[in-house]
This record gives sequence, structure tokens and C-alpha cells, in this order.
Amino acid sequence: MSDAIAARDRELGNFVPGPSLSTYGVQFEQHFQLQRRSGVLTVRMHRQGEAALWSRGLLNAWNLLLREVGADRETEVVVVTGTGDHWLAGVEAASFTRPLREWPGDLVDEQYIDGVRVLERLVLDIDCPTIAVVNGPGPRMEIPLLCDLTLCAPDVVFGDGNFRAGSVPGDGMYLVLRELVGIKRANHAAYTGQGIPADEAYRIGLVNEVLPRAELLPRAHQLADQIMSTPRTARRRTHEILARTWQRRIVAELRDCYAHQLLAMTTGLT
Repeated sequence: MSDAIAARDRELGNFVPGPSLSTYGVQFEQHFQLQRRSGVLTVRMHRQGEAALWSRGLLNAWNLLLREVGADRETEVVVVTGTGDHWLAGVEAASFTRPLREWPGDLVDEQYIDGVRVLERLVLDIDCPTIAVVNGPGPRMEIPLLCDLTLCAPDVVFGDGNFRAGSVPGDGMYLVLRELVGIKRANHAAYTGQGIPADEAYRIGLVNEVLPRAELLPRAHQLADQIMSTPRTARRRTHEILARTWQRRIVAELRDCYAHQLLAMTTGLT
């Protein structure tokens, strides 16, 4: 928080305090390790200290965490990453063993809300610059690709496996690919499941830098420090401009697309 904002809060005394990292850091510790240094918040997914698995619980946690981060005025840059050699180490089977068509309606609705709000919050609720460190392979790459800057390890492959798994590419990855690599290439990736390796992703502008895994987080913090050297208003309003394309895309299409995906999963028809 800036000195001016802190002084105003002390002087007037009627402003509601925002979330405290000391509180929500404990609340979300099952899914994330949160560390903040000089205004730079690093969000690292984990599962008992190892690489995380994508699960219904992690999806819900992302949704709720981003609400807290977006309202925390002590955070000026957000860096997101995974643990070890994977962005995510796969999908938690127990979360999706029961077919969606057998879920109670309230749980389907909860899945829908979590699924859309995690991306809506990322591009609409976070008012400061964002940097993603894709430290290895894994699903749900739309989250790091929606950040302002994206760094990745050489073994990362970007793709959308929904259709090949019998579902619909509606959870956000296709929308991101279409924006960044074009309609035809995104369509091909959606139908075939063919991925885009890191070197190709850099060549076509899907990511900003490809670095050895050990260099990724230090480089992200170097970029964050560079961003922090500029005035608060400049960096926040710059982020607002950079996020505008994603805000339009997500608001216009995500909810409709994700509803299509859940419809296919709920009916279970072939």
C-alpha cells in the first residue's frame, strides 16, 4: 500500500481494511505457498510440498484466492508458478471419478461458477501487473497465458486436450490460443490435441521467454523489481491497458463456452 493511502486510512479512520496476507495465507496453505517481498506476491501451487494436481478443490481455491489477492492493497505485482518440475503434475482422479451427469445440480452450478470466475478474477479483479512462471508441463495453461508476462521452461508444451478426451474446449484454453496464435492453429490444436512446444511457443509469441528451470523464478523477480521501480499509478494503469484484450474476450465468450463444456460433460452422450 502506498504511504498516501495508508496516511488517509489513519487520518479518516473510516475505511474498511483489505484482506491480510497473514490471514488468507493460512486459509489457502493447503493449495498455495504465498510469499510477499517488497510488494511482490509469489503464488506457488503445491500439494503437500510437491507439484500440485488439478482438482475441484484447487479450482475453487484459485477462485477464492484471486478474490483476496485482488483486494489486498499491499500487493503490487503478482507472480504465479508451480512446484518442482511441473506447473501441475496432472489431474486428481478422485475429483472427477463420478460422471458429471450424476452430480447434484448445485455441484454442477458450483463447478460452473468456479470455472468462469477463476479467469474472470484474474483479468478483471487483479489491478496490478502479473507474471507467470510455467516451471514445467501440466494442464490448465490458460492461467499463466492470461498473465501480462509468461516465462516457461524448455520442456513445457501448450495445448488443449478437452476434445480428445471427449469434452468441449470451453474452459478458456481455446479462447487464449485463438487470441495468441490465430483461429486456424487454435482449431487444429483443439481437434487434434497436438501441443505447441516451448521453443515454438516463443517463436510465435505465445510466451515471452524460455529459460532453464532454475533461472525462471529469479528472472520473474528481476522483472517484478523492474516494474516496481516505476510509479504505482503508472504500473497499475499500464496493467489495465494490457489486460483490456483479455477482459473483452473473457466477458464476451467464456461463460457461454464453459456452459457448452459442462453440457457435454453432463449429458455424457457420444
